[in-house]
Amino acid sequence: MLIAAILVLAVGTYAFRLSGVLLRERLELSASLQRMLPMSAAALLAALAATATLMAGSEFAGFARPAGVLAGALLAWRKAPFVLVVIAAAAVTALLRLAGIE
Repeated sequence: MLIAAILVLAVGTYAFRLSGVLLRERLELSASLQRMLPMSAAALLAALAATATLMAGSEFAGFARPAGVLAGALLAWRKAPFVLVVIAAAAVTALLRLAGIE
């Protein structure tokens, strides 16, 4: 059953992508919509990142996880090596949880 669900989702994903390629010539988007599409993709990505950072299931994840993400984001913004970003984010989260700050 699980394999069937995975195959159905895979076929649906590829069909959705193929429809974009095939309909590109037929579908005309207005200039304002073409300008807004890249911004909507960035907004969706930011919303997903915020949800993953702040929520654990249906509850607030606590303060340790967002603090770790903030530390990692700050180091990434300062162009630190990726390994350092990941280790620092994990260390901040772990130390705050060790201190009792969930």
